[in-house]
Formats: sequence, C-alpha cells, structure tokens
Amino acid sequence: QVQLVESGGGSVQAGGSLRLSCAASGYTNRMNCMGWFRQFPGKEREGVARTSIGGGRTYYADSVKGRFTISQDNAKNTVYLQMNSLKPEDTAMYYCAAGVWVWAGTQSQCVPNAWGQGTQVTVSA
Repeated sequence: QVQLVESGGGSVQAGGSLRLSCAASGYTNRMNCMGWFRQFPGKEREGVARTSIGGGRTYYADSVKGRFTISQDNAKNTVYLQMNSLKPEDTAMYYCAAGVWVWAGTQSQCVPNAWGQGTQVTVSA
C-alpha cells in the first residue's frame, strides 16, 4: 500500500508562488508515474501535471504550462509542484497521486492508484 502526504498549500496573492510537496511511502514499486490534480468546488478532479517516477515523461495541463513545474527528489521519494504566477482561478484543492501510465490516444495519462489527502491553495486577487 502506498501512502502520500502533501504539504505546502496556503493562501497567496495573485502573482505569487507556492510549492507543494508530496512524500510517498510504502510499496511504490508498481507505480511508474506521479501527478498533481486539482478539484474546484462542484467540479470533477482534473489533472495539472504528471511525470514518470525517476524522470522521463512530463506533461502539463494547458492552463498551467509555463507557470507550474513538477519535479522530484528520488532520494526522498518526494514530488514537488512549483506554482508561479498564480491566478485566482488556480484556487482549488490540490491532490497528489501515484499510479501507472495508460495511453489515452494522444498522450499518456497517469491513472492513479493512490491519492494524498489534499491541500488547499487559495489565490486572492
């Protein structure tokens, strides 16, 4: 079983930055990707960024390209999401996930098998 613990959420003004962290523990051998998702009130969870565990493929949602960067520290089993130039529309609950790559026709999607508890990001105008 995989456990994911997020940290780093909070409140920031528009244009500011936050860095989210996700520490993974447990049996991660069957996972080959990790990603960040977010969920707006009343909406379904959507992908923000995903990457191969150990490096390689990385994908971003169009809405965050050029502003968000996903990275990892393999020694710490930790994945990060650096969020710059934050906008009020980035306000959401952010979730870390670990899973496996699945080809979705045009891109590979990281289909989660494990989720973190979520961390709130609030961006004020």
